[in-house]
Amino acid sequence: MSGYDDRDGKIWMDGKLVEWRDANVHILTHALHYASSVFEGERCYNGKVFLSRKHSERLHKSGELMGMKIPYTIDEIEAAKRAVLDANGLTDAYVRVVAWRGAGEDMGVSAARNAVRMAVVAWEWGSYYGDAKFKGAKLDIAKWKRPSPETIPTSAKAAGLYMICTMSKHAAEAKGCSDALFMDYRGYVAEATGANIFFVKDGEVHTPDPDAILNGLTRQTVIKMLEERGIKVHVRHIMPEELSDFEQCWLTGSAAEVTPVGQIGDYTFEVGALTREIAEAYDALVRR
Repeated sequence: MSGYDDRDGKIWMDGKLVEWRDANVHILTHALHYASSVFEGERCYNGKVFLSRKHSERLHKSGELMGMKIPYTIDEIEAAKRAVLDANGLTDAYVRVVAWRGAGEDMGVSAARNAVRMAVVAWEWGSYYGDAKFKGAKLDIAKWKRPSPETIPTSAKAAGLYMICTMSKHAAEAKGCSDALFMDYRGYVAEATGANIFFVKDGEVHTPDPDAILNGLTRQTVIKMLEERGIKVHVRHIMPEELSDFEQCWLTGSAAEVTPVGQIGDYTFEVGALTREIAEAYDALVRR
């Protein structure tokens, strides 16, 4: 397959559909230099984007937290996604919506006079972790920690928050792992580079309190699924030494969906019955 910059198709950009190869920005785009960008990653199943409106609402919230007013309404963003999917003939796809400060009158840390721009892209994308979805992903433990909410708006889905994610995922892949697990600034178990994490012990589920990480929409969906099944969910701070006590583990995210984890560092987990049940139930839910 050709690179992401060299494909046939249409991209929605600043209110209109343009040719894929023509969807470009100037080298002095503020976001390229100072990470003034927020985004959403979504999946479309059978022609319907799962939790589409919630993703659009979160984009607006992320922009608000970053001091960037998104120049399109929720309804306009929803219409843009539909236009992109229809223009590219896609019914099962990954959808990326991104808003950023563009090039303009300012070129420095301050860029209040530069317009906020937006684009919507969609493409076919298989399992985020490949065959790990069936046999369990292998995770490294990142040397970096997720930052304190006092240093950056951790509840925003903002580009700058992913810098250490790229670094940590590259380091993990160099070790033969699929991803990396972060601790937060206090030393508690936090999340993977692009997914939330769940653990199982004695038939109950434990997941980190999202007080310093993104409270993912898939995470929220899975918690609701577990509660509807009468399974106790403990949302709490988890210490790294507790990893040895857990029996099962999985990741959740729009891209990751529900992916079992077989190993984190030296800790191993079974791809057990509850993990498989939730993964299968989520697959069924998003395709309704």
